[in-house]
Amino acid sequence: MNDRRKRLAIMDYDGAGVQYLTNSAALVLAPRFSPTGDRVLYTSYESGFPQIHVLDVGKVQRRILSADNGIMSFAPRFAPDGNTVVYSQAEGGNTDLYTMDIATGSRTRLTRAPSIETAPSYSPDGSQIVFESDRSGTPQLYVMAAGGGEARRISFGKGRYGTPVWSPRGDLVAFTKQSKGRFHIGVMRLDGSEERLLTASFLDEGPSWSPNGRVIMFTRETQGANGRALLYSVDILGRNLKPVRTPDGASDPAWSPLLQ
Repeated sequence: MNDRRKRLAIMDYDGAGVQYLTNSAALVLAPRFSPTGDRVLYTSYESGFPQIHVLDVGKVQRRILSADNGIMSFAPRFAPDGNTVVYSQAEGGNTDLYTMDIATGSRTRLTRAPSIETAPSYSPDGSQIVFESDRSGTPQLYVMAAGGGEARRISFGKGRYGTPVWSPRGDLVAFTKQSKGRFHIGVMRLDGSEERLLTASFLDEGPSWSPNGRVIMFTRETQGANGRALLYSVDILGRNLKPVRTPDGASDPAWSPLLQ
């Protein structure tokens, strides 16, 4: 169980046609498609610490976006224009949000709070970012302008919130919630209202929206000595919960955009 390895794979939405994009030589996490579906961002531990890579899906070619030696960068996502990446960077004991221009490598720091800011996700129009922060003492969800500035908290239920993802329609945020020893996938409005928990399990995390905004795929980890991570999907009303069949255990799903 301690020899688990992860590699990137691509498949159809129902688990068919699996193809591997990386080998298992280094731990890789959290792949994220570009708006056009031709590139994938992910975090790799190939250097011994987390760095962001971008991979051309068609050519299976990759390059490092964050090349600063010893500086940890992770949790990347594309902006809707596909030219900018928002991500977390840990430096000097602090973790903040940054953006990077993919073409030039130019970086902009968005937050300067003495807390952990991570898991950023753009609104569909690119004007705002939802993210996770523990600035209030526990992990909660916040929204701010895409260029940085004052952030407003949107999660106020009992528990810890994380991994927020803006819906393709722009009306909801999906998230992971930990409360009373259970993990949930949920959705809420952008003002924090109408929170709805869709699942409950030993460990559910990492939601990803379908392109039509009606279904969420996520990771569910089972308990026990033979426990493993599997992919599940559920609709936004909490119905039709079902596993997504894969050849092996799987985690960190990322739904591609509709491909023409």
